[in-house]
Amino acid sequence: MKLSDGIEQALHSVTLMAALPKGALLPASALADFHGVSKTYLLKHLQALSRAKIVETLPGPKGGYRLQKHPSEISVLDVILAIEGPEPAFRCKEIRQNGPNPLNAKYFKMPCQINAAMLRAERAYRNELRQISIMDLNQNVEQTDHDGAIAKRGCAFFEEHMRQSNS
Repeated sequence: MKLSDGIEQALHSVTLMAALPKGALLPASALADFHGVSKTYLLKHLQALSRAKIVETLPGPKGGYRLQKHPSEISVLDVILAIEGPEPAFRCKEIRQNGPNPLNAKYFKMPCQINAAMLRAERAYRNELRQISIMDLNQNVEQTDHDGAIAKRGCAFFEEHMRQSNS
């Protein structure tokens, strides 16, 4: 299964916003620059995250983005579903019913075993990602940032690009 590049961009943006101090926000252009990605493409994903009520958008020249929920309340699956939608990755088209010499419909009352296997795998995948919060991801980064380089980079970025909001 291949997920879109938007998933990576959205997850990294959300984990970065999770580290913002209370009341702070980041402009989309800064998020795009920090990750070296297209602002236009990232904006599309930030809008999807906003529609899913994961991020809050404050419009205007002093506006930007910040999390709408606490990082412990946002799962990796929440972000994926906001970007990719709720449809399963595998969509059975029932091709076993196509082709020459079709069989009677009575042979196709039960779901295809391939579809059933794929849906079981999808459930397991989603259950696992539902259990991992954005806060978990940030804590894992903190535990592996032995020399503080990741934290220093983030702090320098926040100092340069972070905006404060009145709300």
